[in-house]
Amino acid sequence: MQATVLEARQLSATLGGVEVLHAIDLALAAGRWTSIVGPNGAGKSTLLKALAGLLAHRGEVRLDGQPLSALSGRARARRLSWLGQGGPGEGSADDLTVYDVAMLGRLPHQRWLAAPSEADRAAVERALRSTQAWEWRARPLGQLSGGERQRVLLARALAVEAGLFLMDEPLANLDPPHQADWIAVARRLVAEGRTLISVLHELNVALAADAMVVMAGGRVLHQGGCHDPATHQALESVFDGRVVVHRVAGQWIAIPH
Repeated sequence: MQATVLEARQLSATLGGVEVLHAIDLALAAGRWTSIVGPNGAGKSTLLKALAGLLAHRGEVRLDGQPLSALSGRARARRLSWLGQGGPGEGSADDLTVYDVAMLGRLPHQRWLAAPSEADRAAVERALRSTQAWEWRARPLGQLSGGERQRVLLARALAVEAGLFLMDEPLANLDPPHQADWIAVARRLVAEGRTLISVLHELNVALAADAMVVMAGGRVLHQGGCHDPATHQALESVFDGRVVVHRVAGQWIAIPH
């Protein structure tokens, strides 16, 4: 049996006085890529933020069997890397160079006001090269296109070199070739023994993961392998039969129905 890296116990959350997550119990396996899918308003991003400790909630989140709330912010940031839809600072990083934005991912590993180490610089270069952003490392983030910016923010998340990565809509603004590159990054992380949990709207990419969590109405309706017929049925059902899952050229894909 595969070890559990992240667990939610009776996890609930309220936004604007409305309960948007309803007593979710969820165990996510280590060393796997799990995609979270569901229609708009299902609570996917809210769940991911709660799992990352970025959103007030009721119930408990445990990381490697330890309450997430018991970890210091620094310890949490070393073990859990977050990529949100807005990225760091929601625009406040626009004047920073691409290199400096990626270096933000190394802050949990650095002493206060210490200069970056050789290990930090090597990690940042690896991350920027893996997202094809190394060549414009001296450019300000604010001068980049949406897709280029997303690749830099992905590099920042990768530079942490954490064991667990949580990514909320990481394919936003990426064209199909760079979506394929992101899948390759996801597979590399898993091959290295790391864990990736991603909220995705792109169902065909989500079906390339190892496991899938299907949500609707702030609840988890199904959790299972992406190859499992029960997962395909749950996916088709949650979208009211408007997609159907088929196997094409050795891959599972969701086709509009």
